[in-house]
Amino acid sequence: MYRRILMAYNGTREGKTALVETAEIAGFAKAETHLLSVATMPSSMFLTEGFLPEELIDEEKKRMQEVLDEGVASLREKGYTVTGHLAVGEPVEEICRLARELACDLIVVGHHQEKSFAARWWKGSIGATLLDYAPCSILVSIPRAGG
Repeated sequence: MYRRILMAYNGTREGKTALVETAEIAGFAKAETHLLSVATMPSSMFLTEGFLPEELIDEEKKRMQEVLDEGVASLREKGYTVTGHLAVGEPVEEICRLARELACDLIVVGHHQEKSFAARWWKGSIGATLLDYAPCSILVSIPRAGG
């Protein structure tokens, strides 16, 4: 059974669906629950120019802190105990780093299904990368149609 669950939370519809599923699993398993929001770095254009405006990073951190606070509050309102974590960087790297650090048994992520297989193929898949590097099991939550 799961003792420690990490959910990567970004505040999207898919993330909110995953939040509900995480709460249900954590409640059933009586698992320690952690929410992670990741402030991503600005586009590679800034990085290739060697220019990374501190204001952009600060704005993204503030935005993701608000998303994280909303997710934590949502779970706490339902009676769950949860710890929030904010990281800055590449989402897959930060998810895997924290999952290892906390010795998690399960990572939960929300997923938006693309309508076109070709669109997904060209864009690549963060999920595939997470599958390659995750230190534990992964639950991919997909909202039901009309849900």
